[in-house]
Amino acid sequence: LSSGEVLKNLNKFYKRKEIQRLGAENGLDARLFHQAFISFRKYIMESSSVSADLHIILNDICCGAGKVCLLGHVDDLFPFFLRHAKQIFPMLDCMDDLRKISDLRLPPNWYPDARAIQRKIIFHAGPTNSGKTYHAIQRFLSAKSGIYCGPLKLLAHEIFQKSNDANVPCDLVTGEERVYANEDARQAPHIACTIEMCSTNTPYEVAVIDEIQMIRDPARGWAWTRALLGLCAEEIHVCGEAAAIDLVTELMYTTGEEIEVRNYKRLTPLTVLDYALESLDNLRPGDCIVCFSKNDIYSISRQIEARGLECAVIYGSLPPGTKLEQAKKFNDPDDPCKILVATDAIGMGLNLCIKRIIFNSIVKPTINEKGEKEIDSITTSQALQIAGRAGRYGSSFKQGEVTTMHHDDLVQLKEILSESVRPVKAAGLHPTPEQIEMFAYHLPDATLSNLIDIFVSLSQVDGLYFVCNIDDFKFLADMIQHIPLNLRSRYVFCTAPLNRKEPFVCTTLLKFARQFSRNEPLTFDWLCRHTKWPLAAPKNIKELVHLEAVHDVFDLYLWLSYRFMDMFPDAVLVRDIQKKLDDIIQVGVCNITKLIRASQSTVAPGTAEVVSEDFPLSRTKRDTRVASGRHGAKSTEALSIAVEVPGERRAKNLKAYRSATRQEDLKSHGRGSLANRLLREGLLTQEMLRQLESEWHDQHRNGRYGLGSKRDDQNSSKETGKKKK
Repeated sequence: LSSGEVLKNLNKFYKRKEIQRLGAENGLDARLFHQAFISFRKYIMESSSVSADLHIILNDICCGAGKVCLLGHVDDLFPFFLRHAKQIFPMLDCMDDLRKISDLRLPPNWYPDARAIQRKIIFHAGPTNSGKTYHAIQRFLSAKSGIYCGPLKLLAHEIFQKSNDANVPCDLVTGEERVYANEDARQAPHIACTIEMCSTNTPYEVAVIDEIQMIRDPARGWAWTRALLGLCAEEIHVCGEAAAIDLVTELMYTTGEEIEVRNYKRLTPLTVLDYALESLDNLRPGDCIVCFSKNDIYSISRQIEARGLECAVIYGSLPPGTKLEQAKKFNDPDDPCKILVATDAIGMGLNLCIKRIIFNSIVKPTINEKGEKEIDSITTSQALQIAGRAGRYGSSFKQGEVTTMHHDDLVQLKEILSESVRPVKAAGLHPTPEQIEMFAYHLPDATLSNLIDIFVSLSQVDGLYFVCNIDDFKFLADMIQHIPLNLRSRYVFCTAPLNRKEPFVCTTLLKFARQFSRNEPLTFDWLCRHTKWPLAAPKNIKELVHLEAVHDVFDLYLWLSYRFMDMFPDAVLVRDIQKKLDDIIQVGVCNITKLIRASQSTVAPGTAEVVSEDFPLSRTKRDTRVASGRHGAKSTEALSIAVEVPGERRAKNLKAYRSATRQEDLKSHGRGSLANRLLREGLLTQEMLRQLESEWHDQHRNGRYGLGSKRDDQNSSKETGKKKK
């Protein structure tokens, strides 16, 4: 047979609408049909021989092409194509069953206990600092039994503390911790928990669901959906932005439950200033500079200390205890620390006495619903959440102020704050372990990652819901795929809360899973050997970052210890050393500017690397390291981290900016010169720009880096000429 003729007829087969329709009827959607055809074509074109019946069909098609009396037609290939498709996609034989399992169109029916009672839904809607959560908590405290569901451990801990201080026995339940109000470990009638840990089987009089707008979160939204639809409470008090009212109302309509909306207004005024800070010389007590990059936090905190001021530092990867200590230091009127430098981690979970919020930049990295990284202006919701931390009710500042570091950003910030918050359109869903187990029954040879892919591709949701992003889950599933685990244990390991950008933490999870598969308990001594405990106080930023990763490893151990108690038996000992590690990290953060100086003094020119955990322009090297974790992640020693000196950082930011522009990751925020654009994006500050100009002139004048002046060039030419003569 002529390979050219065969290829031409195969492509003709692929393009026929009738064949595509037949494929759809047999469970092959457009994506699966395309993948099956590519495999089928490769099988035919690259095989040295094919079955006799397929060879005859291909021969008839090729010989009959173009003749009036056709010997064969390309449609005759369909039975062979479908047989091949079923070999590579075994689920085609049980497609109807799989579609039923992955039908997510009626989530309220998943919670029969909640549907068996008539619940009253009360929505407390308002901006930050409006007292909406306060009123919900008051009802929680007055009830005979209750559950508080919050997005952060810090928030759950705060309610736990408030309840017990008010003589209302309350337990604390997070993924890594259980604290009982009763000494005999009896369950108290009230529970404060992180939202993923709430029970949908236990009856309560009152339930409080905080920050309901996070029901749209691409990664965690499913937890709010589960709590809203599944909690067995007579009263459900929902707190959050008014933008979620319509969605919650529609969801409650599907359950047949009415909703009462209570609107709240901000308790203290918030003013957007008409001027930007422009210089750190203009800082005042009570100021908080908000950055979206660790590098900016390091840079700004050092510049502040160089001016003789003391500052507190808060960012996402710090342990909760360290965040609380830094907040306490900043709030203490007798402490000389009057300035705070923080990421948007201050938006939730911390009570701070802030007079003025200063946005160092108004662009931040985000992850969209498809799991793709983007850099864009902060949303109105994010801006209000952060700005609203200024002038907290009951603090020493009766009025809040908000501005930006640079004047160009101030105009755009005002536009963002003046816009209405986009309404929340859909609620997140996530496949349950039971659903995945049923899939595995039908597809016993499929990997967990493939099971998740098939589930998502076949899942059906109505317009009120979306399937949450499962990239982190799949990353862990692929990483531990070679380790022999039963499906339920594998699923639990893949839902472990860790940052996959941390190679040391990923490596540890891999070792945990390997040890677990051998049925060998992970003891305290084993963990100490792996983490090289005890650890000393950090001498530079790289060591501080490693200590934060070790703290995450201890968190991971504790999280697994509540799911596999026999295999992770030393939770009490690990919690003790975690508290000691928290103290060590606090010492490092208090001396952060010394660590920065030490880091800079040990970095050779031109070798510095971006540290940011949340600044995607520096993600190329980080992602390369993380990808290695898929086949045995590298340890923190491979995580070469240092703080850049200003000149190096500017050069790297310029290079990253151009690269990101080419990749269309960075959206345009106005026209103008490159310098103006970089200032708007937060990649340069005015001080950095002035220093850059100064360095440029010095280099030009001195002829450094091959950039000599014209006079130098002429003198050089004359000297060369003399030498030649």
